[in-house]
Amino acid sequence: MGSPEVTTASHWQGMNITVAGLGVSGISAARALAGLGASVTVVDGGSSEAHRERAASLEGEGISVRLADAETLPEGTDLVVTSPGWKPTSPLFQAAAEAGVDVVGDVEIAWRLRGPDAAPWLAITGTNGKTTTTQMLASILAAAGLRTAAVGNIGTPIVDVVQEGDDAYDVLAVELSSYQLHWAPSLRAHSAAVLNLAPDHLDWHGSMEAYAADKGRIYEGNRVACVYNMADKVTEDLVRGADVEEGCRAVGFTLGTPGPSQLGVVEGILVDRAFVEDRHKQAQELAEIADVNPPAPHNIANALAAAALARAFGVPAAAVRDGLRAFKPDAHRIQHVADVDQVAYIDDSKATNTHAAEASLAAYESIVWIAGGLAKGATFDELVAKSAKRLRGVVLFGADRALIREALARHAPEVPVVDLDRTDTGAMLAAVREAARLSEPGDTVLLAPACASMDMFTNYNKRGDAFAEAVRELGAVDG
Repeated sequence: MGSPEVTTASHWQGMNITVAGLGVSGISAARALAGLGASVTVVDGGSSEAHRERAASLEGEGISVRLADAETLPEGTDLVVTSPGWKPTSPLFQAAAEAGVDVVGDVEIAWRLRGPDAAPWLAITGTNGKTTTTQMLASILAAAGLRTAAVGNIGTPIVDVVQEGDDAYDVLAVELSSYQLHWAPSLRAHSAAVLNLAPDHLDWHGSMEAYAADKGRIYEGNRVACVYNMADKVTEDLVRGADVEEGCRAVGFTLGTPGPSQLGVVEGILVDRAFVEDRHKQAQELAEIADVNPPAPHNIANALAAAALARAFGVPAAAVRDGLRAFKPDAHRIQHVADVDQVAYIDDSKATNTHAAEASLAAYESIVWIAGGLAKGATFDELVAKSAKRLRGVVLFGADRALIREALARHAPEVPVVDLDRTDTGAMLAAVREAARLSEPGDTVLLAPACASMDMFTNYNKRGDAFAEAVRELGAVDG
């Protein structure tokens, strides 16, 4: 695209910029660009009361807003800035292409707005684990005494953070989605990690190959380290295909014993054989598995990836340990809710796809699994086949539960299954009660739905809240 890597304020003065989307990132970009002297028009297909309130707020700041029309390119547009979720096939972008107008995202705008002495970016993407790993990284960086923030797809618009000035932070922990990476051609991180790759958002990207390619953009131009998952060959292939700066190294992480230029686990210790003086003979102890919360296998992998990026930035080993100890995971991510009658109840409502559910199921030995919801085109045979030996029982609910039931019949026919033919929110209490009936002391009742929640709940948070409330009610009754 020939996009400039860094721009001055004068670059934006007088430009006619169309911002697609009246969400958090769109509003952030619109205000920032208007503040630099651009003439900004925000377009959005919605026209609800919430849309009108946001529009009125922006119009009060001199920003034009066009509601209920997201397809027509405003006349004279010099650049389109899109919110992450808008598909590349959107009519607005087709019109921009016909007019020879570039389309970029808010992350690209943030990258261009950085000053010459701006904080480096340590960037993270992957199908699952992005938020947890980004938060772990920020905790490690803070433990090292660095001024940092977890930004990007994690909730804080990165445009807002960049606008705080070059001297506000020493380094940023940046979570990036495949959508954001698609629209960020100039991004060049200090170091970056792709945690894992599994089919997701294929309706947006069009194919698994296109999805992987957008994830792989995170490695372009890396200066110090490209961090990849040794258990996921596709991530290593993306490193091999990246155009990086001379001297940038490939650094793998593994749950096994690490070789040179890798981080891994030895006898319950997280160790570094990448950022040491003699990586062929030396290993640096970073932390114990017990320092990782929770110490599930996939979360240990997240911790290793975060540690690798921190070490690439020169963080001492002690800060890795201290940062991991200080880290508190968000709700609904392998969250221990309660023990009732010697059975642990775990909320992993965030496991909204099969890849995440597989990781969650691998963390426990004897499980009563609560699953179901909207499958989003997923299939469940591989997940069930890999997890069958851990299942004591299964409780299914939600619109696409039959797909999981059929996979269980094929790959785990001996496992008892309760099929709740209901999609109302009260189904969660029934599911928890059925799970309790199937469980025995020492078991884990695990909500890892492998599906989206919108058939029954507003989002995965509400689904997890319903699970926790049902567990509390179960405990009160049993107590």
